[in-house]
Amino acid sequence: MVNALTFDIEDYYQVQAFADVIRPADWCRYPMRVEKNTHRLLEILARRKVRATFFVLGWVAQRCSTLVRTIFDAGHEIGSHGYGHQMIGHGDAKNFRDDIIRAKAILEDQLGVAVTSYRAPSYSITSNTLWALEILGEAGFECDSSIYPVIHDHYGIPGAPRFPHYESLPDGGRIAEFPPSTLRVGGVNFPVAGGGYFRLLPYRMTAWAIRRINEREAQPAMVYLHPWEFDPDQPRVAACWRSRFRHYQNLRSTEGKFIRLLDHFSWAPMSEVLSTSLKSAHFRDEVGDGV
Repeated sequence: MVNALTFDIEDYYQVQAFADVIRPADWCRYPMRVEKNTHRLLEILARRKVRATFFVLGWVAQRCSTLVRTIFDAGHEIGSHGYGHQMIGHGDAKNFRDDIIRAKAILEDQLGVAVTSYRAPSYSITSNTLWALEILGEAGFECDSSIYPVIHDHYGIPGAPRFPHYESLPDGGRIAEFPPSTLRVGGVNFPVAGGGYFRLLPYRMTAWAIRRINEREAQPAMVYLHPWEFDPDQPRVAACWRSRFRHYQNLRSTEGKFIRLLDHFSWAPMSEVLSTSLKSAHFRDEVGDGV
């Protein structure tokens, strides 16, 4: 089974955990480390000939003028992470439309190809912001990875489908959705393969969860990480204890665990895994209809 490997390309001072203490207007005051950390990721992936999807923040792409092309030329898929890394629910439909169109234009100008995959900052397409899917479709996005089927204080739609599927749009169209991986235990979805969950859980538990998804549920897993999670020496931000715990815990072990993950499973960019998964599901539906 081939699984989807994804990265959200943002810097340490842009994360939701620090949104209460760092304003976007002050981002330029912090030393930028995202470019160096992303190059480190590219080196790790190149040695193992693994390709992935990089959801690049427009703000980062604008300031690191060669980074997006470097990622793309290494064989990886470029997706959009929006421009300003603000939770969708903190604005309205116009704010969201302006943000994604601005970011899409920056990425496509740098690449010369269409960018059709998107991931919202902090998975902020929730039951209150499902209108964002329609705007994504209007903007030309074909794949999304913004709906996390979990309970969380910042994001999540617990009852959403756990595996790749299509979301219907009001105009009669549809957009492909690939949620981050969860395990369902006792009627509750537990996140298992990304970000802080990857850093906090022992590697053997993450590997067990992915094997269970692949073998027992016959579905691809989705893993997501950030360049700052490979940077244990990043500057420390004065924030509340919960935010510091979520952001800094186990940073020194991320790279070693990640390398083991690359060696133990098969990986590809999100759109490739999504396409294969949805085609397989369609085939199963057709067979079922004919029986």
